[in-house]
Amino acid sequence: MSKKFKYPLLSNAFNSQDIKVGINVLKSKFITMSNITYNFEKYFAKKMGSKYAVMTNSGSSANLLAISCLTNPLAKNKLINGDEVIIPAVCWSTSLWPLIQNNLKPVFADVELDTFNLDLDKIEKKITKKTKAIMLVHVLGISANMDKLKKIINKHNLILIEDTCESLGASYSGKKLGTIGKFGTYSFYYSHQITSGEGGMVVCDDINDYNILKSLRSHGWSRNTTFHKKLSKKFNKLDKRFLFIGPGYNVRPTEIQSAIAFNQFKRLSKFMDIRDQNRNKIIKNLENHRKWNGQFKFVKIDKKIEPSWFGLPILIDNKYKKIKNLFLENLSSKGIENRPIISGNFLNQPASKFYNFNLKKNDFKNSNEVENRGFFIGLHTKKISKIEINMITENLLDIDKYL
Repeated sequence: MSKKFKYPLLSNAFNSQDIKVGINVLKSKFITMSNITYNFEKYFAKKMGSKYAVMTNSGSSANLLAISCLTNPLAKNKLINGDEVIIPAVCWSTSLWPLIQNNLKPVFADVELDTFNLDLDKIEKKITKKTKAIMLVHVLGISANMDKLKKIINKHNLILIEDTCESLGASYSGKKLGTIGKFGTYSFYYSHQITSGEGGMVVCDDINDYNILKSLRSHGWSRNTTFHKKLSKKFNKLDKRFLFIGPGYNVRPTEIQSAIAFNQFKRLSKFMDIRDQNRNKIIKNLENHRKWNGQFKFVKIDKKIEPSWFGLPILIDNKYKKIKNLFLENLSSKGIENRPIISGNFLNQPASKFYNFNLKKNDFKNSNEVENRGFFIGLHTKKISKIEINMITENLLDIDKYL
């Protein structure tokens, strides 16, 4: 039975209506970015509590646009080469690389062991005269103490970018994560809270930033921005359809992605509720099991946070650290898909050796603990069965046999 058991990070991501709206776009024979995307952006912004939203082909591209906007020639108080941006050591690669790509200097900070989010008690000593921003990563559905973070930001006049790719729908004190800072980014990748296979979104409240983001998304064009009319008059000898105002990419979504993500986004609250229920059932079953002996630790949730779980993050007890890899290999062999907490401590990744990061191992004790003891399993958008709960519980509690 265990050989046939499968518990992936996410199963049955698309319902028949999701497939139908995607097929309808194909039948229309017009799949490049157009009205479905624009309507989804307006709806998304309204529901999230932001003024503007710009859809992209991925959450990684959303991060790239947010950071690129900060260094764009048309940005207000734009960042310059060498400006410092604080980022948690437990981060995804494309939370980090846009900083490098825009000639900014990442300054890594440790995380909390209870939440895996940025440790706010440790970042003040990282702030210098060159520190201009914080690239925050909301981990797997929850956040750091945003009240405390806002005080730090206001005290030092810093810009906040919220990488919310893993936490779509989560709130802090009733305000959606991603709408607290200058920019918020989201991902619609397959295993995330909603999915269109690939896809992402960046939100902001400033009209100038919004227009820069649109230009960055499409080659650096002035088309469909407030800059276009003035430039058309000034450069009247050029073809108005092709006026370029700065750097840009092509990170536009297709109408197929937008249609599917739009349809799924309307079910986000339902997905959140089911994921939360599934998480509670798994934890309760573990803690009530006869083999339970505190083998695992689960994240602490601040009472001000309404989580939107991406997965079920778990920290194994310290005594199991040496057999963690063997344990996770066994979980995989039993059909239980698992992942590191983001990428672990990114400073241990091979890529970090190619860049001049200022590293002191003692500064990242918790990030190393997250890497050495942390992992997560999926939380599905359909109610978990008793058989699944029992299989997950039994296989997780098999950890003792590897000691």
